[in-house]
Amino acid sequence: MKDYKLTFAILTVAIVWGTTFLSIRVAVQTIPAWFVAGIRQSLAALIMLVILLYRKELQWIGWKNLKYQIVFSSLMLIIANGMTTVAEETVTSSLASLISACSPILVFLGSVAVGIQKFSIRAVIGILMSFGGVLFIFWDGIKDLANPDYAMGIIFLLVAIAGWASGTIFTKKLNIQSGNITLNLLYQFAFAGIVQIIFAFLFSEDYNFENWSFRSISAMLYLAVFGSVAAFFAYHYALTKISPVQVSILAYINTIISIFLSWLILGESISVKFILAAVLIILGVFTINYNPAMFKKQ
Repeated sequence: MKDYKLTFAILTVAIVWGTTFLSIRVAVQTIPAWFVAGIRQSLAALIMLVILLYRKELQWIGWKNLKYQIVFSSLMLIIANGMTTVAEETVTSSLASLISACSPILVFLGSVAVGIQKFSIRAVIGILMSFGGVLFIFWDGIKDLANPDYAMGIIFLLVAIAGWASGTIFTKKLNIQSGNITLNLLYQFAFAGIVQIIFAFLFSEDYNFENWSFRSISAMLYLAVFGSVAAFFAYHYALTKISPVQVSILAYINTIISIFLSWLILGESISVKFILAAVLIILGVFTINYNPAMFKKQ
């Protein structure tokens, strides 16, 4: 019998995570980026708290585990998610999603550096393909880097993917996500939310709440409820039914969905060179992470 729950979970992860870059871009149109990130994480923490109270699973995780969760939260949520949100104030969502798609390359290189993954000829080919894709991105747009806001947006994105890669490697190396994942997430979301809200009041030039549009607020709520919580539970349900390498294929679908929706809904310009860049980067990352188990039935 077909597992409809699994199908729904996979579609949820692919579509919801494919819309997060679009949603961030809409949210930051009238809401300062750090407020978007901070409120998103805080609401996600509140939802996790309600779930844990309902399950009667709320408990103290211990100082050692708390230290790990704070490091992970700092890398994955405050730096990676936060910097991506800030970057999308000046960079299109399609470009943000495509540059973020390069993060597995840094994960691979970092994993090789710390000895948890081996280098290979296939990986070299994949890296060269992805690098070729990056060159296509800036082929005609190198002059745009003369714009300080645009240049800072690109720098923020690079910092974001470095944070994401570091957090991923940190998790692999120490296996800190074992145990009650929901409980760990509560501490991660709560810590990130508090820090990012503080950043919002410190670094936002204009945070007049009256200027926040209904459209931007709706996008921010969508990010909290669906982007941070619903997709997470769907992702972990999928992991119970199929292998991690099979689930990893969704990362490639997310990028395609994100670029398509950015063009369709926001009217962002997608050139032939941009499409070629997307193809090269996605194929390059796929080549690096290829595993025959991706296509085997469980």
